[in-house]
Amino acid sequence: MNTSGLAVSRQLLVGEIIRRAARRGPNVEAFVADQQRVTYRQFEQRITQMAGWLQQSGVGTSKNVGFILKNGLPFVEVFFGVSLTKAAGVPINFRLTGEEIVYIVNHSDSHVLFIEKEFVETMLNLRPKMPQVQHVVVIGAETDIPGMIRYETIAGQTVQYEAVEQASDEEACMLVYTSGTTGRPKGAVLTHKNITANGMNMIWEFDYDFRHVQLVAAPLFHSAAMSMLIYAGITMSTTILHREFNPVKVLQTIQAERVQILPMVPAMWNFLFQVPSLGEYDVSSLTHCITGGAITPVELKKRMMSTFPNAGIYDAFGQSEMSPATACLHPEDTLRKTTTVGRPVVNVEIRVVDEHGNDVGENEVGEIIYRGPTVMKEYYRDPQATAEAFADGWFHSGDLVWVDEEGFITIVDRKKDMIISGGENIYPAEIEEVLYRHPDLLEAAVIGVPDGEWGEKVKAFLVPKPGKEVTAEEIVTHCTASLASYKKPKEIQFIEALPRNAAGKVLKRALREL
Repeated sequence: MNTSGLAVSRQLLVGEIIRRAARRGPNVEAFVADQQRVTYRQFEQRITQMAGWLQQSGVGTSKNVGFILKNGLPFVEVFFGVSLTKAAGVPINFRLTGEEIVYIVNHSDSHVLFIEKEFVETMLNLRPKMPQVQHVVVIGAETDIPGMIRYETIAGQTVQYEAVEQASDEEACMLVYTSGTTGRPKGAVLTHKNITANGMNMIWEFDYDFRHVQLVAAPLFHSAAMSMLIYAGITMSTTILHREFNPVKVLQTIQAERVQILPMVPAMWNFLFQVPSLGEYDVSSLTHCITGGAITPVELKKRMMSTFPNAGIYDAFGQSEMSPATACLHPEDTLRKTTTVGRPVVNVEIRVVDEHGNDVGENEVGEIIYRGPTVMKEYYRDPQATAEAFADGWFHSGDLVWVDEEGFITIVDRKKDMIISGGENIYPAEIEEVLYRHPDLLEAAVIGVPDGEWGEKVKAFLVPKPGKEVTAEEIVTHCTASLASYKKPKEIQFIEALPRNAAGKVLKRALREL
């Protein structure tokens, strides 16, 4: 082995995960999507072809690759193909507006952009606003489109992939743009080490076996769903990809493919349990029900336990800047510590501090801050935000929590979502947990709204279960037994569905706009 090859072999590089799996289990199925099944050997060939084409197209350091793609083989081919170059991948939420897409593409220095064919017309209108984009590649186009490249033609081109010399796992692998709840979204720079270390952390936390079968129906552009690809590569497992979430199709796939691992956000689990024929499917193969991204109500966890008796419930918590997992609640603690998100995952160090950076005591509310190999490198092209986030050498999360005597973390709320009414601090998450206990409510979200007398007051947005009718008076009565008077909702609005981003998190900004 030459000196360059030896240097690369010592690094935690994302692309090398697939290449090593191809050597250890060449004939193991890597991905199943849209009736296509590819082995690790075949997949390695596909991503090296992609990496060669990207190199030929001029990508590299500060010339990154954006992709606005739904779940499928093209998504994972682009993601892992980019990871074999010196460029960073930029997964973009396909639900964003044109203005938001333009900002992310330009800010991220994306010189190549992959899109679904359904976005062609939008891209034709947006492209003049993105002058640095040199190539737009379209997935699934039946005919040539002027000024764009058909994705399917890349596989047939003669290209030569040149292994990157002196690659470092401290370099950017992916830019994940935050949801932008305040101001413009920020691009969290996740390195190869960040992403690989998170994968190893979660294999440990989730008690993964080698060569399992997992189903990913959540959008892959979100870091939590994308991290499932890393777990699979390290354990040489099979990943089934659903282009979009369909609860009936999920049940059919569990039965047909003997799925063992199923990660979904609480809203998706809720929809799964609305399927009338749920009990008719054989779901005995499921061993891991993974949830996270939002509060998972106790009643929902109990339903998961009764429906999937052979599965343990793993409740994960984190944020994009942490690659993303920071805490995990294991099956044995599901009901005993159900209001918590568990303890910190291996290799993530935490503190809980007050507004002056001093550690708070047990059971006291403070901001949780992090250190460890999964902490992002920086915010892309934003030194000020980076400096603010890394005050005192720790990453400041913006999440308010308290930690009990056993080390279990309870999420109180985002600092920016805290309600101050009459001088009292009110945490929406506490009220939402009580509201979710109402038997006729499907979803609940709480925000603070202006109040002339108290400064702010509590407003609840509620979604009743199908066929159920609930009154505001019932809700107030329901809350009386569990909440102090000043915490009870002063305004209640019933709506058809809560606004959520693709990760399943409630968009409280949108609720405030209502």
